[in-house]
Amino acid sequence: MVSKIITFVGESPASWEEATTRLIKEAQSSLRGITRIKVTEFDVRMENEQVSTFRVKAEVAFKVEAKT
Repeated sequence: MVSKIITFVGESPASWEEATTRLIKEAQSSLRGITRIKVTEFDVRMENEQVSTFRVKAEVAFKVEAKT
């Protein structure tokens, strides 16, 4: 088996948990054969000295399909 890893970023105005859920849902709707999702970074976007957006960065690994 050969896997490929790409980076996804999820965002939410509410929480890191919601940002992670959005990231996973997008990965699942975009890719087949996901084998692992590794969260690598949490950060926030600030506006007017307040948190405006929670952000999660993750590596998504999936199987590479062989051409036949």
